[in-house]
Amino acid sequence: MTNVIIYSTDNRYFHINVAGHSGYADAGEDIVCAGISVLVTTFENSLDQLTNDKYSVSAIEEGDAVIDIIIEGVPSNESQLLFKSLIIGLELIKEEYDDYISLDYKEV
Repeated sequence: MTNVIIYSTDNRYFHINVAGHSGYADAGEDIVCAGISVLVTTFENSLDQLTNDKYSVSAIEEGDAVIDIIIEGVPSNESQLLFKSLIIGLELIKEEYDDYISLDYKEV
């Protein structure tokens, strides 16, 4: 299962953690992992190209894949819109493939 946690503070999203493989199908044929990967990659590229926010990305590909994207400082309104778009996509995947993705929100 792919576990996604989206963190916020003061009702502003600033961090996403994605960990694990969905297990829907074999590597290269797993549409759930592919969908999640496309959303998260597009989110990260959009942060880079459409905002002035400073952020860090860390990724571990071996074993359970893990990616962390953390916005430094106060997240911009643009990054909030991008987070909301990402969440819409992830929630749509979860509606269809609930056994393969968990989506949690944490206020810190």
